[in-house]
Parts: sequence; C-alpha cells; structure tokens
Amino acid sequence: MLRTSVSIIRSVSAFAKQATSRAVHTTFYAMAPVKVGDKLPAVDLFEDSPANKVNVCDLTSGKKVVLFAVPGAFTPGCSKTHLPGYVQNADKLKAEGVSEIVCVSVNDPYVMAAWGAQHNTKGKVRMLADPSGNFIKALDLGTNLPPLGGFRSKRFSMVINDSTIQELNVEPDGTGLSCSLADKIKVK
Repeated sequence: MLRTSVSIIRSVSAFAKQATSRAVHTTFYAMAPVKVGDKLPAVDLFEDSPANKVNVCDLTSGKKVVLFAVPGAFTPGCSKTHLPGYVQNADKLKAEGVSEIVCVSVNDPYVMAAWGAQHNTKGKVRMLADPSGNFIKALDLGTNLPPLGGFRSKRFSMVINDSTIQELNVEPDGTGLSCSLADKIKVK
C-alpha cells in the first residue's frame, strides 16, 4: 500500500512539473468603469424569483430611472441607511420625473425580495438581484469583499435617461455612505 501511494505521488508530481513547464498564453482585457454618457449593458437581472427576468435596457428604455447598488442585502449600512433613504425619498424623486427607482445587489432574487418586504419597498423601489454579478461586472463596478462572500457590488447610484447614464456617484472606497445616498441624487 505504501508503494502504491508513493507511485501515485510521483506520478502526480511528474504531471504537475510537466504542466507547469508549458508556456501558458492568456489575454487580459482591461476594462474601465462606466462613465456618464455610456449606454447601459443589456443584462438580465431578476425580480422575486429566477423565473422573472428583467432586462436592464428594456427597463430603462424611454424612461428616467434611478438605480443604486449595494454590497449586500441585510448588511448594516445598506439596511439602516442606503435602502431606507430611497424608500423615504421615492415620492420626491418620482415627483421630479423619475419613473422607477431600482436597487441592485449581487444576491439571489429571493433574498432581495425578502429584504424589500422587510423595508416596505413595494411601489417605491424595485429590488433586483444580480446573482452572478454579470451586470456589476459589465459596469466594472465590482469589488472583492471576502466577509460578504467574495465578489460584490461597489456602492453607487446613477440617474439613467433612456438607457444612458446621466449621473454616476461611486463611493470613493466602494462601500461608504456619502455620495450615493438618495438625498445626493440630482435629477436633471
């Protein structure tokens, strides 16, 4: 049995040495974060369940939309300050011409629905899930937060007019609570 184990280890070691000695070619495409004037990517998010897809471009086409993203549902800053601010200011923002207010997080749609229900967002803020982070990756506004499970969204807000970013507020450290708050949005 010991001889068999030694043979297996030698075989694995030889394979690893051969595999790592080969030249590996990779291509890296550097992305820049989105900016004012950019069109939104046509990415599907999810509302309430995996069966209910919401395409971001379809959602924002021909409308003025405020979209904000948070690092995680049920996290302290998101639950005590960020989301409640948008719920409280929903009527004011809609009176200024905003058709929809959307909260996005790299979470599953069930978590987003439960978080929305806890904060009485119905009719005020749509809670959209980006389970794989595809939307956040396309915007290049993601960050790695290991205590929250790894890849997450930076905290940001934007005003979108007909699928084009009109205003963009990204927190300087990606997670703070300053420029992306509801009372900082400038609807033009």
